[in-house]
Amino acid sequence: MRHLKYFTALGVVLAANPAFASTFDQFTPLAASIAGGSLPEDKPFQLSSSSFRQETLNANDLGAQNGGVKLGDNWDMNTLNETGPNAGRFLFTPYETGSAGVRRLDVTTGKAETIVANGTNGFVVGDASRWTPFGTYLTAEESWGAGSTKGRLFEVTSPLAAAGATGFVERNIIPRVSHEGLAFDADNNMYFIDEFSGGSIYKYVSSTPATGATFFDAGETFVLKVGAGGNTDAVGASTWEKITNADGSAVSADPTATVTIDGQPRVDGRIAANLAGGTNFNRPEDLEIKTVNGEQKLYFAATASSVGSAGAVFAIGLTDATNANVTLFANQDTIKKGTGVAVGLEFLNPDNLAIDGFGNIYIIEDQPGGSADIWFAYDIDFDGMAEALGRWASLSTLGAEPTGLYFDPFRPNVAYVNVQHANSDIDRTIRITAIPEPVTVSLLLGGLGLLGGMAKRRRA
Repeated sequence: MRHLKYFTALGVVLAANPAFASTFDQFTPLAASIAGGSLPEDKPFQLSSSSFRQETLNANDLGAQNGGVKLGDNWDMNTLNETGPNAGRFLFTPYETGSAGVRRLDVTTGKAETIVANGTNGFVVGDASRWTPFGTYLTAEESWGAGSTKGRLFEVTSPLAAAGATGFVERNIIPRVSHEGLAFDADNNMYFIDEFSGGSIYKYVSSTPATGATFFDAGETFVLKVGAGGNTDAVGASTWEKITNADGSAVSADPTATVTIDGQPRVDGRIAANLAGGTNFNRPEDLEIKTVNGEQKLYFAATASSVGSAGAVFAIGLTDATNANVTLFANQDTIKKGTGVAVGLEFLNPDNLAIDGFGNIYIIEDQPGGSADIWFAYDIDFDGMAEALGRWASLSTLGAEPTGLYFDPFRPNVAYVNVQHANSDIDRTIRITAIPEPVTVSLLLGGLGLLGGMAKRRRA
């Protein structure tokens, strides 16, 4: 048994040593963006480490893997089925089109199908993509404004069922906004945004937070208000101000807070937020949440906030049910890793966010190929403010943007990202894998051999 202890000890040491770990945070930042059109579309990213590999897992090219048909268009945000049967096998993605649907991709085979047909229930501009704590799937419409009937949240109630039998239920307890990011905290409160120049951050608190079947039957919605409210891009002490009652009706008696759609009263989340003094941000987009030093922090990208409308990422410390604290996480004034100077115009219009298995935050730009980068945020002291940004990947595909970066919670060395609206009109899901360098493997095998020899001599 003594030799087994040596191998176990070595495994523990190597697992704790970044030099032997096949993880995404081991890289040398790229100095600049890749030139547009300089890489093949099936391997469209310049990656920041030779241990990173990329492949097209699925392409919208009428291929056999998709049954010889187009699966919508403009593939957007991603999530795996994170719980339940076959957890981690299927990637879910909405179509950001005028007649939207939902794709389900088997990551073990690369085969995909549309499970919510385009235009079901009038679904348009699908953007949000989040697995719920109850084993269902949420998506929502990035479309709301004066005279609109959209801005809805939908729940796919049986996401593993056969195509067309998954359920697609409109959840009208949620105020109407232009949706993108969705996130759940540890208490199953659901956060969402209004993707608008002057949009707000919201929290839905269900009356039955532990029961999926009734989660959207009743609950209150709140808007984030920094300081005295009625401000823009503000940071500091904040509160959550209630804008809807438990039955989904507007708190404000102002008639503009409620609109009539198909004969039913619906709350205009944008107007209700302004009436409550909610803080505005310029085009808030994606949301991610993690625990930092014992406190949950909600991160959100605001594509046109901050200096020169170049965009910023903010962090919200979720202090308690009523109070919060907003800090600026990253913007153009953040240091570019390895240079000692601000990243400046190299960092432009942050859109999507992603968190890997080790809690690192990645920021994806809303830019075309040749300018579209994915940045790694260095928050070394975990204080909710990044000390530096490093360019982790850069997209080459002309006319396209990267979206939906998602790190596989079951395989921490695997990530997925979509390339949408390319000039070629072929959307792709790219799988990126972190693989140990050959020298790492040889060192590992050498170490095991050395300890094996030691064990043998001890037995002799």
